[in-house]
Amino acid sequence: MRLAGMRSARGFTLVEVLVALTLVAIALMASLRATAALSTQAHEVRQRAMAQWSAENRLARMRIEREWPPLGRRSAACPQAELPLVCEEEVFATPNAQFRRVEIRVYPSEAEKIRLARLTGFATNQP
Repeated sequence: MRLAGMRSARGFTLVEVLVALTLVAIALMASLRATAALSTQAHEVRQRAMAQWSAENRLARMRIEREWPPLGRRSAACPQAELPLVCEEEVFATPNAQFRRVEIRVYPSEAEKIRLARLTGFATNQP
């Protein structure tokens, strides 16, 4: 009887150790996957924030300089924080001849047409 008591007090069996290692490996893989997803999301959030700022800057510059934009579509580089962004601006007529609706869409590059931001505002024709 003494031998049975001593045997159980000696340690873990090989099966118990393998099960524990498997559980630890699964937990580590899950945490690595979550970390990678968070890193990707952080990069996307930063890109979208910079794109929104680029669009807001363009609209603000238009208002400050009292620019009366021509109708139609035009595209220009609008880099922000070392990101090579491209702003596509589309200007529409409104029922009021003194206002024009301006839509600004921001893309990561000329080739990539994944819209990062979109901003709609108005330009006025004031002397």
